[in-house]
Amino acid sequence: MSSTQSSISALGDAPEQSALENELAVLLVESLNLEIAPSDIAPTAPLYGEGLGLDSIDILEVALEVSRKYGFQLRSDDERNQQIFQSLRSLAAHVAQNRGES
Repeated sequence: MSSTQSSISALGDAPEQSALENELAVLLVESLNLEIAPSDIAPTAPLYGEGLGLDSIDILEVALEVSRKYGFQLRSDDERNQQIFQSLRSLAAHVAQNRGES
């Protein structure tokens, strides 16, 4: 089995994305030039390592794009970053919570 097949199975067969999760999935795919459809990113799949397979540089780029688009800062020294970037769903929850506070 190829790594592509295992990545697809790690991303597929999950609950459907919410509107914000889909918006963030599009942001991920476009900002990182990923070769998957945004709708193929499972909301609960890990963003790091297994799952989507992002690394710390990818997460930094996503944080910059989220900050630009949603008008609040995601800081590299935030002790909650591991939780915030755990999955598309956790990132969406953080964005929903913080963009409403502006």
